[in-house]
Amino acid sequence: MSGKYAFTKSLKELRFLHCQTSEHSNAVRSFLTRAYPTMKKNNPHTPIMIREALGIEPRVYARYEFGQEKFADLKGLDDKAIEDKVANLVQGQA
Repeated sequence: MSGKYAFTKSLKELRFLHCQTSEHSNAVRSFLTRAYPTMKKNNPHTPIMIREALGIEPRVYARYEFGQEKFADLKGLDDKAIEDKVANLVQGQA
């Protein structure tokens, strides 16, 4: 798993948005509980932000150099699919 979270040098920030109580954010909360420590350990200088808001759809945003942003919807995905989407974003794909 650690190889999937080797962030590209152009990644400046990773931001997760999800609801703290809704059913459609359960997989995101589970993923973050499992994967956040590994991501932070492998990339200590890259901010990884977790934003919770009532009723919001789960998404992940990646901000790169020059203000470029990409995002991926995470609603309805399982843990493995979320991991794949996040890995693609942090490696500069998507």
